[in-house]
Amino acid sequence: MGKEMSDTTTTRINAVVITVSDRSAKGEREDESGAALANLLREIGANIVATEIFSDDLEPLAAALRDYADRREVNLILTTGGTGLSPRDNTPEATRAVIEREVPGMAEAMRSETLTKTPLAMISRGLCGTRSGALIVNLPGSPSAVRECFAVIRPVLAHAVSLLAGRAHEEAK
Repeated sequence: MGKEMSDTTTTRINAVVITVSDRSAKGEREDESGAALANLLREIGANIVATEIFSDDLEPLAAALRDYADRREVNLILTTGGTGLSPRDNTPEATRAVIEREVPGMAEAMRSETLTKTPLAMISRGLCGTRSGALIVNLPGSPSAVRECFAVIRPVLAHAVSLLAGRAHEEAK
């Protein structure tokens, strides 16, 4: 079930930033990636609805993604961290458990572009998809990877959010 279309010309991005990190959740490491992501969103005029830090546990993360996506005011959820090959990296699995439709082109574009900067991009397992009119995007966990990946998806975020709000292709441009 999608969210209602607003009466304004463009749909405002109302975002949630979720950092997935055992060490940050325990207070052992500062959340630089989530802070960088929130700043990047503010630069494009997005409203930050919430920022959260979760451990790498699958079920609490999936529950949070589900809860935020189902909130009427949220139309974008960006995660940072938990996309690698470590046994505790569960972000793609949590995302896959809650999305209704996958948006593979966004994840492919982020990996393709960042592969020109680091070979580590090819082991990122991040997913992108939609649920209840919200776009969910998994980004890697380092501040530099967040900035690089966000630069790739930035040009399409407003359009994607407008389309999810039910705007016609011509109106969403």
